[in-house]
Amino acid sequence: MLPDLFSIGPVTLHTYGLCIAIGFILGAFITVKLGRKYGMTPQQVMDMGFVMVLWGLIGTRVAYVLMNISYYRYNLLDMFKVWQGGLVFSGGLIAVFLVLGWYIIRYNYSFWQLGDLWAPAGAIGQSIGRIGCFMAGCCYGKPTDRIWGVTFSHPKSLAPLNIPLHPTQLYAAFSGMLIFVILLILHKKKSFNGQVFLWFLILHSTSRLLIERFRGDNRGIIIGSEWTITQVVTIIILISAVTVLFMMKSISEKKKRKPEK
Repeated sequence: MLPDLFSIGPVTLHTYGLCIAIGFILGAFITVKLGRKYGMTPQQVMDMGFVMVLWGLIGTRVAYVLMNISYYRYNLLDMFKVWQGGLVFSGGLIAVFLVLGWYIIRYNYSFWQLGDLWAPAGAIGQSIGRIGCFMAGCCYGKPTDRIWGVTFSHPKSLAPLNIPLHPTQLYAAFSGMLIFVILLILHKKKSFNGQVFLWFLILHSTSRLLIERFRGDNRGIIIGSEWTITQVVTIIILISAVTVLFMMKSISEKKKRKPEK
């Protein structure tokens, strides 16, 4: 595809990085609008967004490096070459949880309200970021004979060249956009705090498990099985989110039925 847009001297504008930046800006813009519902100023939203994106990127990269430690232990400097692709969403999600926890303690925010607030941004940001993956050739799919298979030919592409592959990056980009739309609708109809955030985890995890079946890059296979580390983590997140959603929905319904004294 097109890993690099252009170069000026030693400086190169990578398509992957540009997509990440666009995803952040769009996500922040949407969250600023949603933040008014929670009494947050645009400056508060932007400050929080910058910190979450920074640590989210660090978390996604650290998770990827750990999954491929056999390579990076001998290529230490490559750990920092994020423009070459290699990010694991679940690692970023854990990092974002930690950031949210810090904000909750520091500013006495509600975890569930912050989760609802940022969930749509997470979906749209990932969607656009996956387009960057597609342009760079990372997170590529398995070989396929389907008519929608994509053949990478750019010499700097991270995907295998001249072989039709499942466009798993585009699968993820489309699912992220669909999840984004669903979450915006839920925002208008939610009946309790945390509902939007939990549905984000459920929908993303479900789509991730489906798309993972078509991934062709190194996924960190667990010894003695065909499962990848990402699949195991995703299933844990999915089961946890579904369980908590039912619990919170039940609590919410009981509160509504409880007669006022």
